[in-house]
Amino acid sequence: MRRRAADYRRPVRRRLSCWIWSLLGIFSIVGFVLFVVHHHHDHEDHVEQPVSERDSRNEHVVHERMNLTQEMLSVNSYARQIAEQTTLAKAYIIIAKEHNNLHLAWELSTTIRSCQLLLSKAAMRDEPISLDEAEPNIRSLSSLILKAQDAHYDIATTMMTMKSHIQALEERANAASVQSMMFGQLTAESLPKNLHCLEMKLMADWLTKKSLQDFADERRNSPRLVDNNLYHFCIFSDNLLAVSVVINSTVANADHPKQLVFHIVTDSIHYGVMLAWFLNNDFKGSTVEVQNIDNFTWLNSSYSPAVKQLMSTDSRKYYFDGSQDTSVEPKFRNPKYIYLLNHLRFYIPEIYPQLEKIVFLDDDVVVQKDLTPLFSLDLHGNVNGAVETCLEAFHRYYKYLNFSNPLISSKFDPQACGWAFGMNVFDLIAWRKASVTSRYHYWIEQNADRAIWKLGTLPPGLLAFYGMTEPLDRRWHVLGLGYDVNVDNRLIESAAVIHFNGNMKPWLKLRINRYRPLWERYVNQTHPHLQDCATH
Repeated sequence: MRRRAADYRRPVRRRLSCWIWSLLGIFSIVGFVLFVVHHHHDHEDHVEQPVSERDSRNEHVVHERMNLTQEMLSVNSYARQIAEQTTLAKAYIIIAKEHNNLHLAWELSTTIRSCQLLLSKAAMRDEPISLDEAEPNIRSLSSLILKAQDAHYDIATTMMTMKSHIQALEERANAASVQSMMFGQLTAESLPKNLHCLEMKLMADWLTKKSLQDFADERRNSPRLVDNNLYHFCIFSDNLLAVSVVINSTVANADHPKQLVFHIVTDSIHYGVMLAWFLNNDFKGSTVEVQNIDNFTWLNSSYSPAVKQLMSTDSRKYYFDGSQDTSVEPKFRNPKYIYLLNHLRFYIPEIYPQLEKIVFLDDDVVVQKDLTPLFSLDLHGNVNGAVETCLEAFHRYYKYLNFSNPLISSKFDPQACGWAFGMNVFDLIAWRKASVTSRYHYWIEQNADRAIWKLGTLPPGLLAFYGMTEPLDRRWHVLGLGYDVNVDNRLIESAAVIHFNGNMKPWLKLRINRYRPLWERYVNQTHPHLQDCATH
């Protein structure tokens, strides 16, 4: 049988194959389009919707790293929202009570306690407050605050009530501040039990041991006391342990301690105590003299206007009987300012008439370097060598003195730099020549009504030594360890003398513990009396 020509053959199989491939192509295209569209929607979902989730997760991570204090400072934290609502709710409690709405006040108080408990738990566990924890409290407080507002406790009423309570709180705070200052002053003036015990034991030694009294008589007229080839220091105090630390620290840091002479003046009550202590202790060959201020018969009211004022009835009434007068700061009524020992610094040439140069030390200082180079300093004809304090957080003349008084404004520069008592080198020859003590007397008489200065020995010192003070390198005398907790360690380490000026003395419980070791290392802890009294 003859085959047909190619043009006439049935193309059945070829047509079927084309349809199949066409359908497959169409399905492929549709599938690709559907895939692209689906992928596009998925991408949008990942971009738009989880952004907030990721942000919330990131915020949650950051949130978890914050402690409660940081969380309270965050504007988005639940803790801060609760704290702010609690503050507002407390105000509404006061207003509700004033309007006799005790039930609302009770509801607010109960919810506030719940919020405070939540904040306390969060602080203890050091974790942030979650939404689940915060939401019930926030909702409860919000509804109660709205309820209070609906009860006509409007913003004007709230502001007036809060203003009156703020004024009452300010008055209470001021009263508490004055009371705290008075308590601090009393603490600073008191003597710790262990030091009182030590003084009692030493007084017993002085009264019962005649050998001590004989030894004191032998040393009373030592030629070393008037030898100007030696280095002389004077301390005026009734605090035995404080004076002991001053002398111990000076001797311990001296290159030649045997060339040092210490002159102590105390009152009649502590005279025997001081002698019993210093005669029984060794100070590396240095000489220690103790004098009784009551033996200075020349220092009386007829010679010294300072003594006359200190002994006057008005002065004693001002310092002792005026404690109820709150218009005057408690520090202005400190009885130490009428204690004659504090004023002896202006009579050094009369106390030591044969000496030419001397270093004055307060009893609340610690010596850390050899002080003998002070005696070779050139004071350029000045009387007083002292560290100026106007570069510190202290004051210039106008801060100490009343420049509205024409007597002051006409003679002194209000911007003149102040200086410090506590470590001073005095040229006694220049002192006598300039009659500094007479100048001191003049200003004491002018200030009889306390119109020029209020208290202390520094203001009359600034007047008496005006124009006669040689500024020393600040490293000779660093102040502030009795009140400033932030004195630079480098400054302390470089200082020849550190001064615990202020109420927080190192021998008191009211002290700055950071500085106490600087003072305590010079206390003779091996002394049997100190060991016996340590438990008191």
